[in-house]
Amino acid sequence: MNNINIKAQDIKSLKEITAPINEDIHLFRKELKDSLRSEVRLINILAKYMMMRRGKQIRPFLTIFSAHICGEPTANSYRAAAMIEMLHAATLIHDDVVDEANLRRGWATLHKKWKNKLSVLMGDYILSKSLINMIKLKDFEVLELISGTAEQMSSGEILQIEKKIRKSVSEKLYYDVISRKTASLFSAACELGSVTTTNNLEERKAMKDFGQNFGMAFQIKDDLFDWLSRESDIGKDVAHDVKKSVITLPYIHSFRTLKKSDQKRMNTIMRTKKKTPQIISELRNLIEKGGGFDYARKKIDDFSNNAMVTIKTYEDSSYKKSMVDLLVFNAHRTK
Repeated sequence: MNNINIKAQDIKSLKEITAPINEDIHLFRKELKDSLRSEVRLINILAKYMMMRRGKQIRPFLTIFSAHICGEPTANSYRAAAMIEMLHAATLIHDDVVDEANLRRGWATLHKKWKNKLSVLMGDYILSKSLINMIKLKDFEVLELISGTAEQMSSGEILQIEKKIRKSVSEKLYYDVISRKTASLFSAACELGSVTTTNNLEERKAMKDFGQNFGMAFQIKDDLFDWLSRESDIGKDVAHDVKKSVITLPYIHSFRTLKKSDQKRMNTIMRTKKKTPQIISELRNLIEKGGGFDYARKKIDDFSNNAMVTIKTYEDSSYKKSMVDLLVFNAHRTK
């Protein structure tokens, strides 16, 4: 498969894609559940609420697939997968508080249900548990990798706030932000799968690059959802970035291609504090006119195809095919 643009009937469900690692997923989820367990009853209640509303868990699945492609998964592979999911969960909890988001995966966010203080503390608890998992791996390279990833994710969020203040964002700066805040964790997830099964540096780099490109495609897809989806489709607040004046790729490209009068109107809308559905609809139409949505879709394909190239030298297997199928799934997912 050389291109992500395939027929709709060829797109597999996540359940079909992960079939080759069903047993591994069971071991990963047990590790995750055990890692989150606490003697504090309220923590267990919050953890159970989160576990019942888990997302797609693509990142830990990538860790497991990478481990299989590079060797044979070990206990450390499942610990690493759990650590990746915990780091992701802690980030989401903190993000929801900062963004004042009400919905996550179709359910009330922790801060909406239990208020900010308890949500932040739960996020801190999960982060500390992920660090404990990291220490259990007894590998300084892993410590360096995860520490660096956590730093990249935090700096990416802060950079996004900084660029929002500037009100002027280039495509290059946008890629820098999503590389840090999203792709870095995808990259670490894949690299950890390799690190826990092989000492081969070339394989480690291949997995890292696969995750980096996948993560870029994943975030651009999410940014498209913010413009084009309904709340009932994606299970979280829609047009959230738009309302908060966060500038993403569709806007950046359209602003660059539209005439001056349209650019001026886009700027006016983005500076408007209270964005009504009518105003958001007008901005959406301008972005459509400027080709921003089509451009974002093209970039998803570009990054996805780049990811495919990084694993083309590996022998064909059900695990390799599933990693490619995950790229296709992301490019065509509806939530």
